[in-house]
Parts: sequence; C-alpha cells; structure tokens
Amino acid sequence: MTERARIVCFGELLLRLSAPDGERLMQSPTLVVHVGGSEANVAVSLARFGHDAAIVSVVPDNELGAAAIAEMRRHGVATDGIARGPGRMGLYFLTPGAVSRPASVLYDRAGSAFALAGPGADDWASALSGASWLNLSGITSALGEQAAAANRRAASEAASRGIPVAFDCNYRKQLWATSGGDARRTLHAMLAGARLAFLDDRDAALILGVQLTGSALERRRAAATAAFSAFPELERVCSTIRDVDSVDRQRITCVMHTRTRELVSRTHTLDGIVDRVGAGDAFTAGVLHGLVSGHDEQRTLEVGAAAAALKHSICGDFNLVDLADVERLADGPAGDIRR
Repeated sequence: MTERARIVCFGELLLRLSAPDGERLMQSPTLVVHVGGSEANVAVSLARFGHDAAIVSVVPDNELGAAAIAEMRRHGVATDGIARGPGRMGLYFLTPGAVSRPASVLYDRAGSAFALAGPGADDWASALSGASWLNLSGITSALGEQAAAANRRAASEAASRGIPVAFDCNYRKQLWATSGGDARRTLHAMLAGARLAFLDDRDAALILGVQLTGSALERRRAAATAAFSAFPELERVCSTIRDVDSVDRQRITCVMHTRTRELVSRTHTLDGIVDRVGAGDAFTAGVLHGLVSGHDEQRTLEVGAAAAALKHSICGDFNLVDLADVERLADGPAGDIRR
C-alpha cells in the first residue's frame, strides 16, 4: 500500500502535436494531439502511483486551456493551482524518429499564458500546504525572464516552508536561444536551493564549467562530485545513461549519487520503442515515489529506472502505467502475458 504524499509540480501545460509514426512533420495533413509538459508528466505519474499530486500552472482562458485542465483531472492530478490568464497555449511539434533518423522537436511557446504570467500569478500558501516535495524544471526558466522569476519564486516559497525541492536541469538549447536568457547563471541559482537534482555531465559542463572525460558512468560520477562541491544543500544527484543502437532499440541504466554512495540500476533493454518522450520525467516520478515511500536508495533507483523503461512503451507524454506495473518490472525482467 502506497503511503500517500502530497507532491506539487510547477510548470507549463503544453499541447504536443505529432506527425503520424513514420512520417515527417506535415508530410500529410494530420497531427496527433496530446497534453504534456515535463512537470505535468511527473504529476500524472505520481497520481497514478497513488499520491496526492498537484500541478501549479497558468493556461489561457479558452477551450485549449480548459481541455488541458480536464486531461490532468482525468488522470487524478489536483488542478486547483492552475490559473487562467491572457496569452496563448504553449505548443510543441514532434517528428517521431525512425530507423537511423532521430526524433526532432519544434517549440512554439513564446507569448504563452504561462510564459507571460510572472511570479505573482500563483497562490503558493495554498498550493504548498501539506506538500512533501516541490518539483521544478529548468525548462520553465528557459521560457523568459517572467517564467524564470516565477520559478525562483516557487523555490523560495518552498524553502521558506521547509519543503525540499527536486530540480531537473532539463537543458533545452532551442528554448534558451529563443529567450536569450543566461542558462548557466539561471540554472546555477536554481540548483543552489535543491535537495534532489537530475543532472548529467553535460549539465555540469554548462552550469559549473567543468570538462568531464571517461566512460559514461565516470562522467556522471565526476558531475555529481562537482555538484556536491558547488551546492552544499544538495543530497542526491540522479541521471540516466542511454546506449543507442537505433531509434527503436536502446538500453537505459539509471544512476544515483549521494554524498557517500554511488548506486547503479540494472540495465533495461528497450526493443521496439513506441515513444521515448517523457522517459526522464517518468524517472523523476519514480525516484520521488521511492523517497516519499521510505524505500532504500537502491530500491528507489530501481523503481525510477523501471518507470523510465516502461514509458518507452507508451505513446504520448504521460507514462500511463500503474505502480504495480513499475514494481513488477523493478523486481525483475518482464515475463509472459499476464492472464
């Protein structure tokens, strides 16, 4: 039985418009629509795991905003913290990958209601009441100064209430180039208040100016060491290692570093990938679930890795699996048909 915890996620709700599988964007006049967004993905997973997951956001006061809210409610996420404001719905367009052609993303988020809202749009006293964690992402900070200020405000409100922050660096080059923000300075400031960070060697190179060499695991280890040195409040650093044979055949291993230990999950072979978007968010949700449920660190990591692996079998941003599915995979390789 899951011990129910309240976990709050702050970020933009998006509409994802995808080309049909195997097609390039606008190859045919068809787009498949999903609601998504990094922080929303985490919230949906946590709700499906049995937690009191809440999303704090701003959407436009129109049919698109209403539909996004309804979709979050459908998956059990509390939406009382979603405000409505002027601006448009944030979008992103996905061209699925095939064979040796990788997937590609085109963002259309400038001028969205969330990006324009700024730090005064949210009632944090109400949103954070009873919260065990606040989940934030560097994607929000990449949307422009108003959104970056809102992210800083969220972190500050959590700190003032003694609520730990989980921060996923989630560096998105396209978004930072569009907004013109200082990614290194901004992400450094956000990490300074985090207890749990999702950060790899590329993030460390950008934010801390360190150059890391060696195997993937050695680079992750060095990145965690650099992060612990730079950020005294940081307790855990998590990341994924992905080996790619092709778009639909890959392997994923997850790593957690504390100030005293290195933990490595078993490797999951992903053969016949359906959709890898949101796998990192599924990993985040699995780790948060393990922490609030009192699992030991190895079990927490294995649950996170299993959640990430299962996301590759689900179309859309949301990881539409239940906790039993995740725990079953965390216990061992997937078996035959369950009848």
